[in-house]
Amino acid sequence: MKKINLTLLLSFCAIALYAQDSYMEIVRSTIKNEKKALIAEVMQLTDEESSVFWPVYNEFDQQMYKLNTDFYNLINEFADNFENMSDEKAKDLLSRAGKYEIEKEKLKNKYFKKMLKVISPQKTLRFAQASHKIEVMIDAQLASEIPLLESIE
Repeated sequence: MKKINLTLLLSFCAIALYAQDSYMEIVRSTIKNEKKALIAEVMQLTDEESSVFWPVYNEFDQQMYKLNTDFYNLINEFADNFENMSDEKAKDLLSRAGKYEIEKEKLKNKYFKKMLKVISPQKTLRFAQASHKIEVMIDAQLASEIPLLESIE
């Protein structure tokens, strides 16, 4: 994967944390396009494979976008409550973060199965690897931007 594209993608992730809603959508759209370009570069699909892979990918990406919207809302709630986090709010955020992770894994597995029906297992695995690497880099960038909750006890 091209280093410049990854750097750009991660920069947009950091910006997205602090963006207003309208700007946030522009940033998220840019991230989405950069991610798709990286996936296209890595996958090295034939024309025939492309014609069946991209509709499944686009559907997957749309569902992940919806799920990630919930996660961004969760991050914003954390930020809004950061200085005065109650135990009740902390429990709520923990519960919702756990549910997000479970739903994300279910969604990935659902679409990996769909991809196996249209492209080879090796190419599906390549997609899973590339997608995971991008996800880990985005998560690392987000984690570096989100401070740890101060102990209030």
